[in-house]
Amino acid sequence: MMPGSKMQGFPGFPDGKQRLTPIPNLFFSDLMPTIDNLAELKVTLYAFWSLGQREGEVRYLRLPDFMNDPVLLKAMGGAGIQSGVETLLDGIERAVARGTFLQVNVEGADGQMELYFLNTERGRAAVDGITRGEWRPSPDDEQPITLMVERPNIFVLYEQNIGALTPMIADELREAEKSYPPRWIEEAIKLAVTNNVRRWRYVQSILERWRQEGRQDALGQRDSQRNLQRQIPSEYDDLVQR
Repeated sequence: MMPGSKMQGFPGFPDGKQRLTPIPNLFFSDLMPTIDNLAELKVTLYAFWSLGQREGEVRYLRLPDFMNDPVLLKAMGGAGIQSGVETLLDGIERAVARGTFLQVNVEGADGQMELYFLNTERGRAAVDGITRGEWRPSPDDEQPITLMVERPNIFVLYEQNIGALTPMIADELREAEKSYPPRWIEEAIKLAVTNNVRRWRYVQSILERWRQEGRQDALGQRDSQRNLQRQIPSEYDDLVQR
């Protein structure tokens, strides 16, 4: 709380029956202790509430469902609407990176849509159905939906190949996205895994060397991995089997 600010009071829950939002016990025992970002925690709780208001076997949220809720935007804080939106998007991105949300980009009659499912049995089944072309978001939509092929999210790449995501690492990953082509980042992480040097600093040093000295794009050749290994920073020679 900022110095001099006054905490807003809460009058308490009224008497009588209240509508309840079911949240799995695993959220409190396994997921909540790992969440270290307030925006991520808020969007996660919001998803449980919002999806609980919907009907049907398949339940999902679109980006506008988050963006158009004034109460959620207000909960993001900040000096204005734009800062609230940025915080909201960051919270959603973190929830996707953690695996709480499953994000699927699809192409439908109304254009591109981003769908967010909770990582539950039903959510995973829905994502699989979309991937196989067996399910579409709108029952009234006669146009088949095609899953858009996208490069893996940089946060997902990091957690799957390097290690657990921290707020400091997340900031560095965002900076890397601004500084290097996505293909470079993927290949640098791949090279780190191949050489069993799963360190972000190692990946950064490869990217920086490619930027300074040029990158040999030999991915289509049989000796592509050998060509990439020649570009490994010399300070890691003792850690890499060439």
